[in-house]
Amino acid sequence: MSILWQARFLTTVNHLRNLPNLSVPELAFAGRSNAGKSTAINMLCNQKKLAFASKTPGRTQHINYFSIGGAHVAQHRKDPTNLDEIRALLVDLPGYGYAEVSGDAKNHWNELLGAYVRTRDQLSALILIMDVRRPFTDLDKRMLEWFVPSGRPVHCILAKSDKLNRNDATNALRLTKSVLASYIDERGQPFPYTAQLFSALKRVGIEEADEKIRQLLGLDVDIDQTPLSA
Repeated sequence: MSILWQARFLTTVNHLRNLPNLSVPELAFAGRSNAGKSTAINMLCNQKKLAFASKTPGRTQHINYFSIGGAHVAQHRKDPTNLDEIRALLVDLPGYGYAEVSGDAKNHWNELLGAYVRTRDQLSALILIMDVRRPFTDLDKRMLEWFVPSGRPVHCILAKSDKLNRNDATNALRLTKSVLASYIDERGQPFPYTAQLFSALKRVGIEEADEKIRQLLGLDVDIDQTPLSA
């Protein structure tokens, strides 16, 4: 059983001034609308409705926070979370790039997303979720460009890998790693960027993503040794 299974909703915000005043590490999930971000979060946290997976992409317009620690698994969801015991935060960022969202909303999201990933000191790493069939859209690249100056890790999850055959999925992963390797610091060293294949439907890549997220947050020990696929 992974410690990520303890995740529970903490708060939702629509302005940077309302971000939680906690010093624990945050790990943010970003991705284009309909790339499978909410589904991946729910799968990794072993909960069906933790992250809002709308049938209408682009409806999630706020930054949603989920706490790790500060609550026992058996607690009722309405019971208060002990803020002093929170060990880390998972952050679900608004999906970007949905055409039917109004221009004003898009501008607000862009400002909110850009400012958050550039300035949030607690942000320890970014999980960039992309559809394996359409990696590195212009908006995905923009998200990376916002985050690159931080020098912090990025882990790319290529979701919906079941939509491709094994050879095409492998090629998509190889291409993704090649693009990530092109990002180098001022000394010519590659940034700590990694990538993997993922399929919620076929349960591919869950253990790999879980291990990576726990590592990035400093939560390397599971609650027990029960396999994730059990």
